Amino acid sequence: MKAHELRDLSIAELEARKKDEMESLQKLYFNKAVAGQVESPAKIKSHRKELARLYTVIAEKQRAEQSEVKA
Repeated sequence: MKAHELRDLSIAELEARKKDEMESLQKLYFNKAVAGQVESPAKIKSHRKELARLYTVIAEKQRAEQSEVKA
């Protein structure tokens, strides 16, 4: 999902997506450790990038909420 699409979601929805992405990434890492290979190594990279996007958008939204409270 693109960052501009993620910005339309609420923080709760973003947190749920973050949890799902982390679980998927853990499964990929586990399969890599047990089997020694992954069906597609690019999946690990894409999940990591998606997690980074989620963390960034969540931080942006939290900073925006804090600035609204101060104002």
